[in-house]
Amino acid sequence: MWRVGVAVTALSVGLAPASRAATVIHKDHDPDILWKLVSARCSKGTKPCVIYDHSRGIALLHSLEGRGQYLLIPTDKVAGMESTVLLRPETPNYFAEAWSFRDRVGAAYGHPVPDRLLALSINSSRGRSQNQLHIHLDCVDPEVRATLDRYGDRIGPSWSFLPVPLGAHRYRALYLSTLNGSPFRILAGSLAHPEQEMGDHTLVLVPLGSGYALLDDVAHDDDHASGEELQDHACHVLDSEPRSVP
Repeated sequence: MWRVGVAVTALSVGLAPASRAATVIHKDHDPDILWKLVSARCSKGTKPCVIYDHSRGIALLHSLEGRGQYLLIPTDKVAGMESTVLLRPETPNYFAEAWSFRDRVGAAYGHPVPDRLLALSINSSRGRSQNQLHIHLDCVDPEVRATLDRYGDRIGPSWSFLPVPLGAHRYRALYLSTLNGSPFRILAGSLAHPEQEMGDHTLVLVPLGSGYALLDDVAHDDDHASGEELQDHACHVLDSEPRSVP
């Protein structure tokens, strides 16, 4: 199986394990490699995508960065957070689609990973390496999980800043009881000029109680708003919790 990895600094494209071949493509060389793979290769077959479903508008790739990380990618050209297409009601709910594949993380580790130990993230336009929207599906950082458990009762239906930083940055949080609404449109509803502002934001989704905490940071100064920082591609959070079915 082909696997594709995306980091803030580089993109790795590897062949199946039997080939023992891999190429590292830095973002300065080709920030459109994800789109080229999905549009030119996955559209003609499954590889390197593990799923390509144009009727649903989604593709799924297994990342080389982290044993269990997957990337949910639109089959249409969507640059990222700044794309106004994300504000349209007919646009697929990419976060809900990505979450529907969460069992694949556990499958990659050989045992189920409880939902509460997972997270979804999308980086801002300043904090990403590729110019095709991709949502990271992987384990949550253990400190982030512990912080949300500690302050979860302060996260409600209105945006509010968490009392402590996450990943050295200040995030605001909102409680979602379901994923029926698009997190992109929920964020846009809190901004004065979403068409101009969305690109500077990052979004992270982490299970909380019977629902989810939606986390938001905005790029400024040295903060590039890379919500992926709240995930752990080595999944150390598994070390502190019993292995159980979600």
